[in-house]
Amino acid sequence: MKKALFLSLTSFFVSGTVLAQIGGIEDSVNDISSTIRTIFPIILAVIFLVGFLFNAGHFFGENVDLKKGITRVLVFVLIAGAVVGIFTYLMGIVV
Repeated sequence: MKKALFLSLTSFFVSGTVLAQIGGIEDSVNDISSTIRTIFPIILAVIFLVGFLFNAGHFFGENVDLKKGITRVLVFVLIAGAVVGIFTYLMGIVV
């Protein structure tokens, strides 16, 4: 049963790839990926700005907590860096 399921799934994915190449989807995928490549840095900058604004309260005002603010900013930067790394890796594979 597992062998038959594996063979049917393998043939399904292989046939889908072949049909996508024959159908001329490559051009539209390249257009979409180039659009995403141009928009992604802008979206990332907005996310960084919003993240900083949410964490700015820890650096300014009466209740200043530098340790908490720096920790949150570092966690935010690590998560955003991981997202950028994964995105860059995936774009390198696709194109």
